[in-house]
Amino acid sequence: MPTLDVLDSTLYYEESGSGTPIVLLHGNPASSHVWRGVIPGLGAGRLLAPDLIGMGRSGKPELAYTFADHARYLDAWFDALGLDQVVLVGHDWGGALAFDWAARHPDRVLGVAFLETIVKPLAWEELSPQARERSEMVLSPAGETRLLEEDTLVRMAFTGAGVLNAVSDEDLAVFLAPYPDRDSRRPLLAWARQLPLGGEPAELVARIESYDRWLATSSDVPKLLMTFEGSPTLLITEEVTKWCAASIASLEIVACGEAGHHAAEDRPKEIAAAISSWADRHHLRHQRPLRPKR
Repeated sequence: MPTLDVLDSTLYYEESGSGTPIVLLHGNPASSHVWRGVIPGLGAGRLLAPDLIGMGRSGKPELAYTFADHARYLDAWFDALGLDQVVLVGHDWGGALAFDWAARHPDRVLGVAFLETIVKPLAWEELSPQARERSEMVLSPAGETRLLEEDTLVRMAFTGAGVLNAVSDEDLAVFLAPYPDRDSRRPLLAWARQLPLGGEPAELVARIESYDRWLATSSDVPKLLMTFEGSPTLLITEEVTKWCAASIASLEIVACGEAGHHAAEDRPKEIAAAISSWADRHHLRHQRPLRPKR
């Protein structure tokens, strides 16, 4: 699979098929490997799944690994591949990056599908007791030590509270491999600390509010929200789903069953079927642009 020189580093990505680019963006602490059960069911299209900078098999340059850093490297990757008239699929921070890219490149996006992602800034009061406790731990000095010295984040995501069914030892080894030591885990901690809570980080909250304006007004761009149930780790709760229905233009919502936050591990076939059906209903896989550029 290809690795592309991007800015001062490299981005690894999986690629298969041809036609309309369908870009799948993973979240924290995952990699393109999280889409292994989804991609085979998507059908037609040029399917691309990059590893975010500092994650998976991509390079690990000296960065703060802020949202802006990730967006900058993704921008360069999109441009280097000449991707246009794109369908975006995003999970967790990958969904937020998809919204952000679409809002800044509205002429290059055909549709956006998302699951378990950051759709809006949050107040501390909106968190469940479990989520609040976890966020307080992540932000504390003790949490920093624990999450850098141990592989806690990856193991929790794929064998603990992040899934209903633990991944196989073989798949867990793939997720763990990029993060063997303290320095390699810095991107994971940085992501965990950027959850937009109580107005902080201010720069990221402003960026989320900007893409929320695009989500609310881009009525010519079809959008798909996949929802799940059965886990206290879910980001897209019933209340958040109602907010999405009221606040996002041209949105369809499809319930995909019981899953943890890393839903592609629990419901890959359902996710693939929902995306494929939605894409076909909106004729998103035509190779020619379906609408004039604005």
